[in-house]
Amino acid sequence: MSYLSLENVVKTFNKTEVVKKLSLEIHKGELVSFLGPSGCGKTTTLNMIAGFLEVDGGKIEVDGKPVHLLPPNKREMGMVFQNYALFPHMTVYENVAYGLKLRKVAKSEIKIRVQEALEMVRLSGYEKRYPKELSGGQQQRVSLARALVIKPKVLLLDEPLSNLDAKLRQEMREEIVDIQKKVGITTIFVTHDQEEALAISDRIAVMYEGRIEQVDTPAAIYNYPKTDFVSQFIGEVNHIQGKVLEAYSDKRCKMHFFGNEQIVAIQSVKDSEVHFFIRPEKVQISLGKSNESKEAFLSKVERKMFLGAKTRYILRANDQHLVADISNTVLNPNQIQEGNNVYTFWNPEDLLPSRMVR
Repeated sequence: MSYLSLENVVKTFNKTEVVKKLSLEIHKGELVSFLGPSGCGKTTTLNMIAGFLEVDGGKIEVDGKPVHLLPPNKREMGMVFQNYALFPHMTVYENVAYGLKLRKVAKSEIKIRVQEALEMVRLSGYEKRYPKELSGGQQQRVSLARALVIKPKVLLLDEPLSNLDAKLRQEMREEIVDIQKKVGITTIFVTHDQEEALAISDRIAVMYEGRIEQVDTPAAIYNYPKTDFVSQFIGEVNHIQGKVLEAYSDKRCKMHFFGNEQIVAIQSVKDSEVHFFIRPEKVQISLGKSNESKEAFLSKVERKMFLGAKTRYILRANDQHLVADISNTVLNPNQIQEGNNVYTFWNPEDLLPSRMVR
């Protein structure tokens, strides 16, 4: 049974629907990321859940009770903003205690709960400091403690790590997940960063133009995208095309790719043109043709980029470009130089059929 429910939620600005009959079920204790490009409606949806924007259609329920008509302070939700939104004239203690004071919680209980929240985010001893005396990561922890101290039913995070450097982002996202799991709080995390969403989420809702394209686990989103947008937005893909030589009754086709033939599990008709996506890490190369690469085709290495644990090869075959990311433990990059010809191949099961109409 869902804990947080959005049913046909609509938001309109200047007669333009920016969120279009969006429906989503989130379970209690689940961390769901809203992932998508700028302008896709993810922050607008978050602000409707929080109550900062009115819902123009549909409804929002928490624990079976409608909340979309309630003001923000009645929804029992904690919000962590992109810019932290700390009061500069207040100490860390005062910032974290602010929500409790508004709720007229007793001073003795405020002290206990603030100390617990600061301990949770590893800021014990920072009570008397002001925001200007803290690093970006510490300010973000204060913002998180302020949201958690009120013991909200739902925790909402709006691109909370975007102002941090790469290393600190990674540290903070791990801390957020650790705290979220310990507290067991239902959480929505808004981000445009694919790696971030894949790393922290129980499920990801990929959004585009006001709609949810797919909701699934990170592994399913990456490996089994349901739309072309998800295929191309999550991770990187090569876009390739082939011609159907034979169409079989068992929903398979013999395809012609880059001068070779391959049986692919797709339903089509003879002589039609079919488009596919394939991840760079699924493209394989070798110096010689073997039984493993019996369906390989020749391509030329136009560029080679060393990326630490892997090397990226930009390949050209039949006037088409392919990107292959090969682990340096699988293939020594010193064996292949720019300008070399290599055999290129893949597992037919790794091809992702495009749904584009051609």
